[in-house]
Amino acid sequence: MNEMIKKRNALLAGKVVKGLASRNMTGYCAADREEALRIALELIPKGASVSMGGAMSAHEIGLVDALKSGDYDFIDRDAYDDKRAAMLKAYDADVFLTSANAITEDGVMINIDGNANRVSAIAQGPRKVICVVGMNKVCPDVDSAMKRARNVAAPVNAQRFGLDTPCTKTGACMNCKSPDTICCQFLITRFSRHKDRIHVILVNDSLGF
Repeated sequence: MNEMIKKRNALLAGKVVKGLASRNMTGYCAADREEALRIALELIPKGASVSMGGAMSAHEIGLVDALKSGDYDFIDRDAYDDKRAAMLKAYDADVFLTSANAITEDGVMINIDGNANRVSAIAQGPRKVICVVGMNKVCPDVDSAMKRARNVAAPVNAQRFGLDTPCTKTGACMNCKSPDTICCQFLITRFSRHKDRIHVILVNDSLGF
């Protein structure tokens, strides 16, 4: 990433962290993927039960591999024949890993989900939620964040899963009601009632979709 962009991102990340603090959430500025991994592991106690909601960003910083090989009770839903059972375990996990489809400069997170297991766990259940978010997902306001979630994140994810939706063909949201749509549930996280529950690691890199 261009050094000038990194400098700009570092300044912007500080603004996002302040916005998160005003919303009873805790933000962290990570200069790179390695620092993001260190921060995440400091937030997860040894022996903790950890689940996740398909966050590519957590994979990209090496967090998933570290949890699988470390002293943690990692709930790997890919290893379950009964996916529903794995998803239900997430609600009682010590830690839930995820990202955000978009986040505003003042700390509001936008997430879109198909099965709702991810957005519902962010909203309630797991004792701690850790979001790994690349600076490519920061948007000026809620309107632009929603547009990013629908027109960037959703089409790419639909393509990744090989779904038959209009956005996989056009590259943009068509506001469809396709049986394959993953735009079923929309979550706007503007405040956390429970202090020290939601932690957002902003990474000065481009991560996820």
